[in-house]
Amino acid sequence: MPKSASQSSKSNAKPGKSGEKSKAPRSRETAHSSSHSSSLAPGSDLLTLSHLSRGTIEDLFLLTREIKRDIRPFRHALDGKAVVMLFEKPSLRTRVSFEVGINKLGGTAIYMDHGKQRLGERESVKDYALNLERWVECIVARVYLQTVLEEMADASRVPVINALSDRFHPCQALADMFTLLEQFGTMRDRRIAYIGDGNNVCNSLMHAATILGVGMVVVTPEGFEPPASVIDDCERLAAVSGSELVISSDREKLHGCDAVYTDVWLSMGQGAGAADEAAKRRAKFEPYRVTPELMSLARKNARFMHCLPAHRGEEVVDEVIDSRVSIVYDQAENRMHAQNALLVKLLGNQ
Repeated sequence: MPKSASQSSKSNAKPGKSGEKSKAPRSRETAHSSSHSSSLAPGSDLLTLSHLSRGTIEDLFLLTREIKRDIRPFRHALDGKAVVMLFEKPSLRTRVSFEVGINKLGGTAIYMDHGKQRLGERESVKDYALNLERWVECIVARVYLQTVLEEMADASRVPVINALSDRFHPCQALADMFTLLEQFGTMRDRRIAYIGDGNNVCNSLMHAATILGVGMVVVTPEGFEPPASVIDDCERLAAVSGSELVISSDREKLHGCDAVYTDVWLSMGQGAGAADEAAKRRAKFEPYRVTPELMSLARKNARFMHCLPAHRGEEVVDEVIDSRVSIVYDQAENRMHAQNALLVKLLGNQ
């Protein structure tokens, strides 16, 4: 399966299997790399949203809406295709939405639990990828380190999809923006506020918003902002799309926002001493808990969003997550529909 012509190709790129196209190994991702396709061409990887174009994401949303409305025309889109799912972290939404979606599209999903044995421990990530590409048409990986995904994509001819890493969660952000599009009908002149820890979910949501021209407000305690490289990327994207990007520690910045999004205060698997770290964070994050009072800073009927799982009583209280403005379960449902559209784009029998 070929990469886009805009992606780099090494001189030792291997020929594809008989009757198949090959995907040339790609160069290592950098913050401002030009080696990535701006489209979702068949066979390309999705490790981050930062290199996609606005038109590409909007086209994906059109397909998402079509598949969600009636999946029957797509029942054979992945006929004969096998997708391996490598999970270093536990999951409900990511695993079920991918596994059910792949099967609904006619493909075969193979789940491999790497919770106890991390990728690269038993054999190198490169060797693992070079084996998998001989048997499957796609690799979906939920990992601790973005560098593992990059190494796997470097080696593999088949598409690699980031199902979560320490840096990015692109499939979540796609589903989130599609959910908001369903809610509002248009994203023109809309503003999203993310409040809490500037983590992987925040990073991908920032990418999606600034690509699509949606206003993005990120409110975090001092010292917990998104990485400078991600902010730089998003400022560059915002300059092109016309999006307004605000990074602040001031909760008052929520004024005028159409949605308030939060996530857990300590991401899953942040290493030894996580309990102690969580305790230290509580005092700093307490003012950023999403309560009815905090929601009142945003626009009337502003939607509440969370990627789940939620630690009820910590980053959000029951009165908000269970309220009529909460769309967290719509987000969860749309994970499958957005991912189905992505799989059709990358693998579909057209």
